[in-house]
Amino acid sequence: MNRDDLKGRIEAIEESYEFFLAFAAQGATGDAARRMDAQVRDFLQRTDEALSALANGLPELVEQEGLTPAEAYLTMIEVVREDARRAGAAVALVLAQPAISSQLIDNLNASIHVRALLTDLFLLDEVL
Repeated sequence: MNRDDLKGRIEAIEESYEFFLAFAAQGATGDAARRMDAQVRDFLQRTDEALSALANGLPELVEQEGLTPAEAYLTMIEVVREDARRAGAAVALVLAQPAISSQLIDNLNASIHVRALLTDLFLLDEVL
């Protein structure tokens, strides 16, 4: 992973979160939610893919860039990995549902794990 890859992953997660906020605000249920199901699932899948890539590619970035002190970066990467794993579990649970309502997405947005991950990513984006 390089800096551009990292920024792309962060942007994918942030764009998804913004979409989720807008979808949740609509209060879509039933037919309205079903009409947007494919789009919601697309954003969820993009988020899931970005989370996986983040967790696996960050140590490589530290090495490639010669970031120092490496221990500080690697320790933070462990935090990001754990937060990405937890947020990813929530995303996977939502994806597993036969119907995705605005309320379900609102609950995902409110998840402390998703919020922790977003905060981690804002910090990493600023530092790098």
